[in-house]
Amino acid sequence: MNYPRNVGRFVMHVSAAPDRVFPLLCPVREYEWIETWRCEMVHSKSGFAELDCVFKTRHGDVEDVWTVSRYEPNELIEFVVSSAFRVMRYSFTLSPDGEHATKIVIEQTATALNRENEKYVEDPHFEIHMKMLEVMLNHYLMTGKMIPDAEAVKKATGASQAV
Repeated sequence: MNYPRNVGRFVMHVSAAPDRVFPLLCPVREYEWIETWRCEMVHSKSGFAELDCVFKTRHGDVEDVWTVSRYEPNELIEFVVSSAFRVMRYSFTLSPDGEHATKIVIEQTATALNRENEKYVEDPHFEIHMKMLEVMLNHYLMTGKMIPDAEAVKKATGASQAV
């Protein structure tokens, strides 16, 4: 039996080389550039993202447990994310995009654990969320400072309302 699944893909362009970008794709380092980021580290030998690092996040009524399932510095980081409602895989594949830029291909595969939880795999705002992260990451890499969420939303959507 196949339960509902949703697949999203986004290509992000970042104005820095992969060796500057990759370390920021870490649950600890995301506090530097994502204003609303919150997580609870469960296990990490180094204190940062690494193979088998585990951390938790909460969004509304859903607590997700994240595990780093692949870790190839400056090239790829993959997370398996599980909750009582769904299992997801996030894959971030980095490649040079010119001399001082990076292309990041982000793939999200979300699978409901039963038919009743289909709403937990659909993300109608996936592309906007990814554009916001692109704005936030580029801003941080260029200025060394975090951009406020409201400003990132405006830049990502070209509008003045939040998603």
